[in-house]
Amino acid sequence: MILYPAIDLKDGNAVRLLRGDMDKSTVFNTDPAAQAMEFVTQGCKWLHLVDLNGAFEGEPVNAAPVEAILAQTKVPAQLGGGIRDMATIERWISKGLARVILGTAAVENPDLVRTAAKAFPGQIAVGIDARDGRVATKGWAEETNVLVTDLARSFEDAGVAAIIYTDINRDGAMQGPNIEATAALARAVSIPVIASGGVSSLADLIALRDCGAALNGAISGRALYDGALDLGQALEALNA
Repeated sequence: MILYPAIDLKDGNAVRLLRGDMDKSTVFNTDPAAQAMEFVTQGCKWLHLVDLNGAFEGEPVNAAPVEAILAQTKVPAQLGGGIRDMATIERWISKGLARVILGTAAVENPDLVRTAAKAFPGQIAVGIDARDGRVATKGWAEETNVLVTDLARSFEDAGVAAIIYTDINRDGAMQGPNIEATAALARAVSIPVIASGGVSSLADLIALRDCGAALNGAISGRALYDGALDLGQALEALNA
């Protein structure tokens, strides 16, 4: 199982939000590229990047720090937030991004997901963010009546590389991931599932790894910044 350290970008800084609330953000590093290098130096094999402003604006906002991260690190990175058209997808992939995450677009424009996945095999992921089993969009600001499993299953034949499932109520709260819901989703689809939201300790990671649903990976942010999760120890445990 892959551990994806998260770098969430707001106003050019690496931050963490509490349950997706832009008004409840904590700045952890004013130099996101330096933060990325710190994670890489500790041994991570992937980076998970989110343009928070972009998710709300519907277009890329924190392009400069993302480009700096791509230029300064040599590990693959995935990016979500404000990517809602083919031109933006093409631009990021041309700049060296390994994987583009489509969230709001997956709900509002599923044909874009299919077209992009066909054009860029293995480089398109679907981000499914949910509260109480229902999908939220536009930076989690809008809730829909779409069920997580229904949305995930609709992309079974699209060729997407992964589904990144975030339980919004757990995100940044340091209360542990929603293992039951994440495992249920992973069992419901053949697409690799990456867990996000609430990973707060090594025990949480081990529980996700051993949940019996063969998760592709897990994303952790606040726990790494707060020191509740040691990246080196976590990578060693997952590779054991």
